[in-house]
Amino acid sequence: MGKTHQYKVDLLWTGNRGKGTTGYTVYERAFTQHVAGKPDLPGSSDPAFRGDPGRYNPEELLVASLSSCHMLWFLHLCSEAGVSVVDYADHAKGFMEETADGGGRFTEVVLHPTVTVAEQAMVAKVEALHDAAHHKCFIANSVNFTVRTLGTCTALE
Repeated sequence: MGKTHQYKVDLLWTGNRGKGTTGYTVYERAFTQHVAGKPDLPGSSDPAFRGDPGRYNPEELLVASLSSCHMLWFLHLCSEAGVSVVDYADHAKGFMEETADGGGRFTEVVLHPTVTVAEQAMVAKVEALHDAAHHKCFIANSVNFTVRTLGTCTALE
């Protein structure tokens, strides 16, 4: 078995308007996530579920986790393969469906990375490196839905 890592996040619900959860509409979904030594992250539920649109919701954070994990592995693998990435942006989209019992689940996340490499000869390697990054990503390996990568790549020269 490999090395284990632990991640600690403290969460504090801040949405009590004085009556607790005595009714579905009397409390806010607001919370704050805290990791020692880092700025707090304000959270809420999705606005579709009475959340604050000015705060991050868990669904956005899941998509962000998949996107950033993929990027970090991709950059790592590019550096090992001699591919010089000079720019990287992703416009990731997550798809979630509600179920009849009021719950829901993600059905898919699609990553749309746009990569710029230093030289044209490096472009051919990028697709294989995206595939390798997908298989290495800790977050993608932990979810039970499809994560796809539809990337584009251009070169400076």
